Amino acid sequence: MSDFATSYLGRLRAQVGDRLLLVPGMRIVVEREDGAILLQLRSDYRLWGLPGGVPDEGEGADGTIVRETLEETGIAVLDPTPFGFACDPAHEVWTYPNGDRCHYFTLLYAARRFTGELIGSNDESLEVGWFLPGDLPPLLPVMQRTLDAYARYGETGAFQMI
Repeated sequence: MSDFATSYLGRLRAQVGDRLLLVPGMRIVVEREDGAILLQLRSDYRLWGLPGGVPDEGEGADGTIVRETLEETGIAVLDPTPFGFACDPAHEVWTYPNGDRCHYFTLLYAARRFTGELIGSNDESLEVGWFLPGDLPPLLPVMQRTLDAYARYGETGAFQMI
């Protein structure tokens, strides 16, 4: 697991403070055979969300989502598939509890094939677990929008722009 202060975004933050940054991101819906969705209880907002994050220097989108999911949950996704893109400032501009602000341009992924075991907790995830769509814990609103887009993608096969 990387330390935020030494990461690309952490080093950039040290130079620009809490100024709004335009940031590439990735988010993933990992779905089990029974339809349960993998979620993490985020340490920053103390709400549940989907695994995801931002690339390290020299890292592509596929590598980012595989690495972030493994770091945050213990699950190694196989064959992650893009299904949408999220960039609406009304939903993708985040203000973190420490005052940092980011406008995310997020590639949305899905995966149904994976290996590994769920981890306990770490710096980013207070808890991880599988939840059926009808019995989800309190989610960050942007995560519910992603799940709704994933459902539309499943129904239509159309790439989702949210």
